[in-house]
Amino acid sequence: MAKQMIIAIHGGLDEAYPPLILASTAAAMDMESYIFYTFYGLNVINRHLYDKLQVSPVGNAGMPVPGMPMPMPGAIIDNVGALPGMRKMATGMMKSMFKRVNMMSIPELVHLCIDSGVKIYPCQMTMDAFSMKKEDLVEGCQEAVGAATALEIAADCNIHWSF
Repeated sequence: MAKQMIIAIHGGLDEAYPPLILASTAAAMDMESYIFYTFYGLNVINRHLYDKLQVSPVGNAGMPVPGMPMPMPGAIIDNVGALPGMRKMATGMMKSMFKRVNMMSIPELVHLCIDSGVKIYPCQMTMDAFSMKKEDLVEGCQEAVGAATALEIAADCNIHWSF
């Protein structure tokens, strides 16, 4: 049986989708799937934050300038993206686009993954560094683990992703 390990380090709205989509798809295909959330990735499984994730237009190479038909070079994106209100605008645009195509929200995808048997592991060291408690996490997450345990799980997997 195929097994996959996903390491998720980013906590932006646009960055939260790929790990959850890959994990839920694997579960639907009867594959074992694990996600290790560390650093800002913990925002995706933080019950206080996961429905408030935003897109950062600054430094996001894939983020087009609003109104432009094609992506622009990074320097232009960073300058426009730094303007007040751009984060809110970019987030609103992405949420609107996803709603048009009936894409699930991050909270829905997190719960789908958990309900489908995806094992979601928070990073203990990052939780300690960010003063996070188990109570801050979405119900259904596994016990927090360290890097050594995450590596042991990954060593038993034949598919690996990092986001």
